[in-house]
Amino acid sequence: MSSAGAIHRLVVFGDACASGTLGMDAKRRMRTAMYEAFGEAYAAIGVEPASVHQEDRGDGILAALRPDVPPTLVVGRWVDTLYESLREHNAGRDRRLRIRVGMNAGLVLDDGRGLVGRAVDLACRLCDSATAKAVMDRAEDADLLVVVSDWLYANVVREGGRYVEPDHYRQARVQAKETDETAWFHLPRRPAPPLPEDPRGGPGGAARTGGGPHPGDGPPPPRPGGPRPPDGAGPDPAPGGPHPPAEDDDGPPPRHLYQAGGDLLVVDRSTLHGGFTGFRKDSGKGGSA
Repeated sequence: MSSAGAIHRLVVFGDACASGTLGMDAKRRMRTAMYEAFGEAYAAIGVEPASVHQEDRGDGILAALRPDVPPTLVVGRWVDTLYESLREHNAGRDRRLRIRVGMNAGLVLDDGRGLVGRAVDLACRLCDSATAKAVMDRAEDADLLVVVSDWLYANVVREGGRYVEPDHYRQARVQAKETDETAWFHLPRRPAPPLPEDPRGGPGGAARTGGGPHPGDGPPPPRPGGPRPPDGAGPDPAPGGPHPPAEDDDGPPPRHLYQAGGDLLVVDRSTLHGGFTGFRKDSGKGGSA
């Protein structure tokens, strides 16, 4: 589909947690409260809900704001008002309304049937990501989670502003279908969201790719059939090279192996051998090579 007619808009996707466990009456009450909370948040930034393109998603709302709405207001006062509205609604209730919100910005096309664009796809996937759901599972008393795209964080959230808490966001990778993006997670009024541990890359991290070693991996394993390097001697020498005898072996003093750039150095007493292009000093003799 052509992007002709698409305009840059802020996209918001909100989804109620655990809505599948609700009966019909409970879902109706949940939906009413969700729309009221969103409407109150729009009113707080001077936006009439009727002017916002909203699509009903059953247990969620997909919205695109007008291009003239400052995004700082949405990540600031809008988020803060939504949080306060949910907190007030949930006070004293056993069954609380808890919402995940994904936010992104980019080219959006309204084709007459709904919103189309990668900005829309990413906002929905941020909200529905496994990491977002895991955060809400860990923060059982949290009413609202906000997940923003890397672009939105770098260009809007990080600049700060009233009600904006850039230092309280934490980043993690979001991987789903063809999406592989950095996202930023935030629980309003809290210093940091409890990101789940990812055994592939630490808290909220992504799996490492590539074939080379990474810092912290430790020394490489010995090569099959090759010698064992002495402690502190650096990488293994090539297979078949000299091997330092054990300390209790009879015979001449042991050789020591060192690596300097691509050169393998063999130290016999105090003589360096093996293609070294620097100095050379024999025991009892001075000189240079």
